[in-house]
Amino acid sequence: MKRILVANRGEIGLRAVRAARKLGIATVAACSDADRNSPHVWAADHSVCIGPPAAALSYLNGPALIEAARGSGCDAIYPGYGFLSEKSAFAAACREEGLIFIGPSPEAISLMGDKVEARRVARRNGVPVVPGSQQGFTDAGQAARVANEIGFPMLLKASGGGGGRGMRVVTEASEFAAQFSQASAEALAAFGNAEIYLERFFARVRHVEIQVFGDRHGNAVHLWERDCSIQRRHQKLVEEAPSPVLDAPIRLQMAEAATALIRDIDYEGAGTIEFIYDLDSGRWFFIEMNTRIQVEHPVTEQIFGLDLVVEQMRIAAGEVLSFRQPPAPNGRCAIEFRINAEDPANNFRPSPGTVAEWVPPSGEGIRLDSHVYRSYVVPPFYDSLLGKLIISGNDREHTLARAKSALGRFQIAGVATTLPFHERLIDCAPFVDATAHTRWVDEEML
Repeated sequence: MKRILVANRGEIGLRAVRAARKLGIATVAACSDADRNSPHVWAADHSVCIGPPAAALSYLNGPALIEAARGSGCDAIYPGYGFLSEKSAFAAACREEGLIFIGPSPEAISLMGDKVEARRVARRNGVPVVPGSQQGFTDAGQAARVANEIGFPMLLKASGGGGGRGMRVVTEASEFAAQFSQASAEALAAFGNAEIYLERFFARVRHVEIQVFGDRHGNAVHLWERDCSIQRRHQKLVEEAPSPVLDAPIRLQMAEAATALIRDIDYEGAGTIEFIYDLDSGRWFFIEMNTRIQVEHPVTEQIFGLDLVVEQMRIAAGEVLSFRQPPAPNGRCAIEFRINAEDPANNFRPSPGTVAEWVPPSGEGIRLDSHVYRSYVVPPFYDSLLGKLIISGNDREHTLARAKSALGRFQIAGVATTLPFHERLIDCAPFVDATAHTRWVDEEML
């Protein structure tokens, strides 16, 4: 692997360029017309414009990206997260063109990207799954018959994707048909797949995920867990490691279950096995797998001192995992706060525009992953993420104290951001004492 096309933008695009540089690999930054003045373009060895601002015509245009890779002499493509990172057809097209897709195989993406099939893999390995349907549905009438067997309240979820799109909570049978139709239409628009599967709904859960890695030499490891329970409308806002609610036996059970899953499918690269932990019963269940690097992976890096993007590239090049199974974290804590260009005072409305002031905090235990600078123009075409503020410390109390200080020193002007939300959050008792659940922000904080 000698030259990589970075097929993404923003902070993950910049991160990929820097990771490749550590390995002595040249980079070509793919960019839309809207991103010509983005730092990942400046940092790369070369750049190529792949289309107009709209994502569908640029970062989601697989043929254009492949053509750009071949035309610029690249032998690999790095997809990052979002966009085409979990599209098995794109990974397959890369392989057909003789390009290395820096991620899992198309077969693994297809298998685990289908939530119904992923549940079957979990059950095959004895991993508990949320009670639900054995298949997905596109017909509300057929789904309703199974729904009555499962019972209400119920969660409708898109079979072909996540991120809260195509997801609905149904509290009683009379609402089912209307909610199913809405969820199916949203899933079709978002993922090109109208299929919906059914799960029993739990009102108070923590969202816990296990970072996993596999290579083509048969190695499979986990990097323990992250807790991503602070969410708004199923979108993560804050993530931390380790989870403040798991005891040692449950932590180990989840981690070993995650490793069993990737061994079973000969998984290569970075992935995340996601679970819910029911605060009322103490039971945990598998929900899905993300076959890519996650936005929140830096909290794991801070705990274990690893560069997971570098590891992705090494594995794609055929190398052996550079680390062995690490022991559980011994006290150390890391928390990531997503700084988005959204206005918390106005229902988190997106806030594109020009950044007039950008003065991030610095100091021990403070890390910022970002592509933003003063006078940077936040485009209206993409995800609103400006940066990720990652705070680490000797334990959770120490980390929270550092976080409060760092958030208070972060100066941003020109666009509305989620910084005020995080400053409120850091003083909320349910967050501090870890009694919050995935619906707490929507139900009690906002």
